[in-house]
Amino acid sequence: MTIVNTKLNRRSFLKVSALAGGGMVLSFSWLAGCKPTSKEMLEMPKEWFELNNFIKIGENGAVTLYSPNPEFGSNVKTSMPMILAEELDTDWKNVFVEQADFYPERFDRQFTGGSQGIRQGWTPLRTAGATARAMLVAAAAQTWNVSASEITTAAGQIEHKSSGKKAHYGELASLAATMEVPEEVQLKEIKDFKIIGNSKKNVDGVKILTGKPLFSLDHKVEGMKYAAIVHPPAFGMKLKSFDKNSVSGMPGIMDVFSVSLFNDDYNRNFFDTTTFPEIIAIVGNSTWEVMQAKKNLKVEWEKAQESTFPMAGRGGATITATVPAGLENTSSHKERMAEFTAKPGNILRKDGDPEGEFKKAAKIIERTYTAPFLAHNTMEPMNCFADVKGDKAVIYGPTQAPEFIMGTLVQALDIPKENIQINLSRMGGGFGRRAYSHHMVEAALISQKVQAPVKMVYTREDDMTSGVYRPTYTATYRAALDENNNLTALHVKAGGIPETPIHPNRFPAGALDNYLAEGWDIPSNITIGAFRAPRSNFIAGAEQSFLDELAEEMGKDPIDFRLELLKRAETNPVGKNNDYDAKRYAGVLELVKEKSNWNSPKDNVHRGVSAYFCHNSYVAEVVDTVIKDNKPVVENVYAAVDCGIVVNPDAAANMGEGAIVDGIGNAFFGELAFENGVPSKSNFDKYRMIRQKESPKKIEVHFVQNNEDPTGLGEPLFPPVFAALANSLYKATGKRYYEQPFAPQLEMQNLKM
Repeated sequence: MTIVNTKLNRRSFLKVSALAGGGMVLSFSWLAGCKPTSKEMLEMPKEWFELNNFIKIGENGAVTLYSPNPEFGSNVKTSMPMILAEELDTDWKNVFVEQADFYPERFDRQFTGGSQGIRQGWTPLRTAGATARAMLVAAAAQTWNVSASEITTAAGQIEHKSSGKKAHYGELASLAATMEVPEEVQLKEIKDFKIIGNSKKNVDGVKILTGKPLFSLDHKVEGMKYAAIVHPPAFGMKLKSFDKNSVSGMPGIMDVFSVSLFNDDYNRNFFDTTTFPEIIAIVGNSTWEVMQAKKNLKVEWEKAQESTFPMAGRGGATITATVPAGLENTSSHKERMAEFTAKPGNILRKDGDPEGEFKKAAKIIERTYTAPFLAHNTMEPMNCFADVKGDKAVIYGPTQAPEFIMGTLVQALDIPKENIQINLSRMGGGFGRRAYSHHMVEAALISQKVQAPVKMVYTREDDMTSGVYRPTYTATYRAALDENNNLTALHVKAGGIPETPIHPNRFPAGALDNYLAEGWDIPSNITIGAFRAPRSNFIAGAEQSFLDELAEEMGKDPIDFRLELLKRAETNPVGKNNDYDAKRYAGVLELVKEKSNWNSPKDNVHRGVSAYFCHNSYVAEVVDTVIKDNKPVVENVYAAVDCGIVVNPDAAANMGEGAIVDGIGNAFFGELAFENGVPSKSNFDKYRMIRQKESPKKIEVHFVQNNEDPTGLGEPLFPPVFAALANSLYKATGKRYYEQPFAPQLEMQNLKM
């Protein structure tokens, strides 16, 4: 039995006894995704009674559940309401789901990113549901003059068995909304879950398939204008001047002006990342007309000087951020990273005497791994609707982090935050890109300037050439072996432009007596930011590729070798700061070994394995590759995942499948280079994405069954697949792959891609 105190966050249970007529319903969900019959479906109620910030109940028993976090494909808009519905003890087929807009007074952490939505919402959402249920029970007890302890609930029905009295939630909702919020509520036992753990279809699924308006690109209002932006053609350049007259006579063009996002004294937050704080806006009557004007606008650019500004760093402390001057090149990046690799880095962790072990080693294995910048390439281009007039602003657009952009809007518009409403649209992809919401500030400033509602849309070229990117990285691993081929020390030194990918307290730290982790970074004016599983998306591939090669050198099975290390970390760990559970880590390796039938691969199937811990979850993956018609083909991928309780199994498996396909595509093809500050690719004609026929023929995602609270899922399946693929390709081709992307190296081996 779990008892939780509702006063942990009392504002989550502000009661509203007044009626909220109607209620805007964005979607309706039903059991198993089947189309309900007229008898099964509840009509929209005439009245809504709001029990707390997450739940409204209609007089006919219909329930509206608010999903607080923005939705970008991770299915939180279905999974979060499932948690509410479970503890409310309602019938899922009677549930309406509404996307909550940004409302910090009512909801905490309206942020989708870091694979933390379900993990951090687990207890608050359960508590909200259980609290509403307790208030309904209290209303029934008062109405029937019986003890609340004698009342039971099930599927939206309340019953007092000894008297035979029954009611549905709607009959008691009005009174329940006036009841005192209980000091404590009892949560369900996990064994009693009826909704959590049972797959539910995406509540937006039908609307997505039928093209109903869900995205801010669909949003239109009377009198709306359209805007395009023009940014510098290279990192390290800035606006000098432009000739407004070069486009002012073109059809439909209303105005052309420059926009500056930040005031000079503004202390930027961690997500105020943009290298182009000043852009040009073109406003007109249609998207086509402003795009044509953009082609004809005459602009003069100049090299930018080095700049510094105050900014919140990781952990919230204010740092002085520096944007260096210069036009950067991939060739010089590689040279500089090689220089940093050759000299000592910053020691991030040291166990034992690794230097001494390397001096007396019988054999030293050393390998270096590299990966390029990557573009996010969300399916929906960056866009935003804004209507700013006087001291009021309404913003509607795709953002992962509304709370982080609010302060930026306040300083840019000079409007108090209580007068700025951010409404949340469904996002056509995010992957970290939409945590950086400067596109919303741009749209708001443009609307404020022209005093009209404005929809601003980036072209694909705008998005791909103005950042935000996954950094470029390199990592060198060294292993010391004694005369008996035993591993005695491990050393990793890794860095990148402009950050290091090292997580110093993760495996294999804690599994070795002698371990050294060093990091370094090189400043850059190329904008980088969170990219699906930040830093882990590179370092997992390097680490797990090296462990595979090390296992081969030691004559050990790759899975058995990892399990040996994890057994040491479980039974006799080194150090006190290891941030993983070795037993759970080993558990996914054992599960993937079983599910893939690891020891009995089919003929001509070449398999590789990888395992990694990030975002509080454990994942192991096996990739099976075959060579067909002189081309490597990924046949099967097996994944074992320990993310605690799985709320929505089908959706969870789908998310894992997407991460695996995404990882394989980036491993084979993902690459962005720079020449004199200019990105080498600006659209999909050159930036190669994985194609449907190149996806694995079969993906199996298996979940460890336990009662641990849920942890991350959107990102953890992404990092391991890079090494699993590389290790599989080695078995297929006889060549190790140290540099991403793999496709150019395969082509050098005369293999087709």
